[in-house]
Amino acid sequence: MPRDIVYFDLETQRTANDAGGWDRKCNMRMSIGVIFSTVTGRYQVFSEDRVNDLIDRLRRADLVVGFNVLNFDYHVLMGYTILDLVHELATADLMIDMEQRLGHRLGLDAVANATLGIQKTAAGLDAIRWWREGRVLEIAEYCCFDVKVTKLVHEHGCRHKELYFHDRFAQRQRIDIDWCHLDGV
Repeated sequence: MPRDIVYFDLETQRTANDAGGWDRKCNMRMSIGVIFSTVTGRYQVFSEDRVNDLIDRLRRADLVVGFNVLNFDYHVLMGYTILDLVHELATADLMIDMEQRLGHRLGLDAVANATLGIQKTAAGLDAIRWWREGRVLEIAEYCCFDVKVTKLVHEHGCRHKELYFHDRFAQRQRIDIDWCHLDGV
C-alpha cells in the first residue's frame, strides 16, 4: 500500500495582533484548511466547522508535509483540540529544515520563485482581509495554490536534492536538500 503523504496549509481569521500576540496563535482561528493526499490524488478544503475532520485526516496521514506548520499551522489547530499536534504528527516542515541548513528563514515564495519560476498568488494578510469581506472561495483558492506550491517544492527537493532562493542581494543561491530521509521516499 502506498504511503499517504498529505500536503497541508491553512489560513486564519485573525492576525497575531488580533489574537493577542504571536504566543497566542491558538486564538487566530482557522478560516480555511487545505490538504492534498498522494493516495487519493485530490485536494480537500475544510472550513472552520469541519476543523475536527481536518485534524483527524492529518492524524491518519503517514506523513504531513508543510511550510512552517510546526511553528504556526499546528498551533492554530491546537486552539480546537487537546492534542499536541507538534509532537503527535509525523511531519516534514520544509521551512524548518531549510532554516537549519542556512541559519535563517526563507519564505515559500522565495524558494518557489527561484527554484520553479512560480509565485504565490497572494499573502496571508490578504486571506484575513478576504475573510472579513466574506470572500471564502478566494481564500480556498489561495490556500489550494499554496499547498500545490509546497508539494512542487518538496517533490523538486526530493528528486534533485537541491533548491534555490534569492539572497538579500537578489542573487540566486543553491541549497542542498536531503528530504528523502524525512519522508522515507
